[in-house]
Amino acid sequence: MPFVRPHNSPCRVNPLGNANGVAILVAIGVVAVLLTAGLALNQRIRGSVIDAVLARERLVLSEMATSGVHAAMVMLINDRKENKTDTLQEDWADPEKVAEWMTTIPFDDGTVEVAITDERSKIQVNALVKFPEGQQVSPTQRRLWERLLDQVFAVFEETPDTDPNTIINSLKDWLDHSDDDAITGLSGAESDHYQSLDPPYSAKNGPVDHLGEVALVQGVTPELFSGAGGAAGLSSLLTVHGVSKTVDGRFTYDGKVNISTADVAVLAALLPEDNADLAEALADYRVAQADETYTHSITDKKWYKNVPGAGGVTINANLITVSSDLFRIVSTARRGERSLVVDAVVRREKDPETGRWTCKTLIWQAE
Repeated sequence: MPFVRPHNSPCRVNPLGNANGVAILVAIGVVAVLLTAGLALNQRIRGSVIDAVLARERLVLSEMATSGVHAAMVMLINDRKENKTDTLQEDWADPEKVAEWMTTIPFDDGTVEVAITDERSKIQVNALVKFPEGQQVSPTQRRLWERLLDQVFAVFEETPDTDPNTIINSLKDWLDHSDDDAITGLSGAESDHYQSLDPPYSAKNGPVDHLGEVALVQGVTPELFSGAGGAAGLSSLLTVHGVSKTVDGRFTYDGKVNISTADVAVLAALLPEDNADLAEALADYRVAQADETYTHSITDKKWYKNVPGAGGVTINANLITVSSDLFRIVSTARRGERSLVVDAVVRREKDPETGRWTCKTLIWQAE
């Protein structure tokens, strides 16, 4: 007779017990999934909150820096109402006076620092070629470039692996309207040269819109453009701005530099080659003071002749001016450890309809 295990035997499997175990395991799995999802959601929320805080902080800094630029514009407009010249002796060029002016903008938290410089204190890149025709080089501007490059080359311990003629001829070919085999001199360059590079690109064959284009021109090494070893590069001495209309409504570049605000290297380029060593004396003359009062007037184009040793010097009148319509405003906003910089170039102009002076924004970069 077969053996039958009693119903109360301890070896009997309890179906209800197995169901409870599975339920517990499922519950643990669900909790684990929910916990993982919760942690991921928490991370996303925290990331979104941080992003929102950073975005708000950047917005606040941007508005602060923008306020600094607008305050500088008001300062420049007020200056134009008072006089028609622009020199280093005026309030807009004095960091302390500018800082004092900025205190008129109240900020509950944070600070704004503003620096104003004259874009006409630099050499106009596009003036090298005679626009609007855009074919022939300007002899006056070419000689200015030759003297400028002599000054820049001289400050480098190691002579750059290029030469002034290559740079000037190539820049002329970059600017002029033609793009053919007739390069300027023996060292110019048109698109066929640049197309052979890696990566390839073409010559502009027109006015330079952004100063970075100069770095693409044959002969302009990175060191020459940006500077190296404490030596200033071309990027700090050049400007692409300064366009003006001709009588027939077309555009040109007068190539005039404000001798009352120009850098020492630019002053040396403006001076005749044999008198370049007077540049430092001219720079010192502009800011000489006695009892916190400037001792020399520099509002006339020939003020440089009053500098000791420069009485017999003559600078080409077509190269210089003592007024400006172009300014660079750098506004730096700070809150805690964060900062934001707005770099703007503005043109001061008079509204023909209202007669009011305004500042038109030409470039606006926020970093």
